[in-house]
Amino acid sequence: MSQANSEKDWIFHASNQNNRFERIEAYFSNYAYAAHRHDTYAIGRTLSGVQSFHYRGEMQHSQSGMAMVLYPDEKHDGHAGSAHGFRYQMVYIEPSIIQNILQGQALPFIKHGLSTDTRVIRATHRFLQHMDRPLELLEEEDALYDLVIALNQSTENIQKNNNKFDYQAAQRAREYILSYPEQSISLDQLEQQTGRDRWSLSRDFRLLFGTSPHRYMTMRRLELVKIHLLHGEPIINAALLAGFFDQSHMTRHFIQAFGLSPAQWRNMQKAQ
Repeated sequence: MSQANSEKDWIFHASNQNNRFERIEAYFSNYAYAAHRHDTYAIGRTLSGVQSFHYRGEMQHSQSGMAMVLYPDEKHDGHAGSAHGFRYQMVYIEPSIIQNILQGQALPFIKHGLSTDTRVIRATHRFLQHMDRPLELLEEEDALYDLVIALNQSTENIQKNNNKFDYQAAQRAREYILSYPEQSISLDQLEQQTGRDRWSLSRDFRLLFGTSPHRYMTMRRLELVKIHLLHGEPIINAALLAGFFDQSHMTRHFIQAFGLSPAQWRNMQKAQ
């Protein structure tokens, strides 16, 4: 991969074999992202400079030697904490993938979004050390397991496990949303599909997958928008194909989720 151009911001998307994870490396000279939130974990490391961000009401500063672990649906932004800009790597992991390992335990939570735990740092490094090639399937699964276990051992869980969750019902609801992301789905439908009353299901979904059913559906639509944009579709077409009412409806959600407009995001993609 070429060295960062200190005068131009960029985002590089690492190759993936099965599209389960989005791994990026990026450089920003100053301002990066407006306040936004997405329903995935954002786990990564700063390679150079200082990466500053607001998180849970406090300003945090990530530097080399730390691991960033941002909880799903927590609002955050990003900008350079020094005059030299910052370069970083990140992997975005859906809570549902983590739940494949935890099987209904509370999701791992790092209070300030930064960790100096050597177990977390090593596991993060393993996921991000080969950005120039896709991870082999077994290599990826080993790295995922090590990362989830490290996070779980280092965590301050938001929700104790003394509540009774219906993991299987929440999983069925998630799979139903995945099957029909472009359609308007109601809690009534999810209740019928899962056999779990809507409010218990809604609570379980949030605790086990880190976001609400509606937000989960919206984020899947935004992922479709990204795919369409990378394939050269005009923004209006990408919005409609993904199930949004119109371009402005999609753009509002896109900015809220990623801190960039669709046009900004498309223009910053670095050739792979």
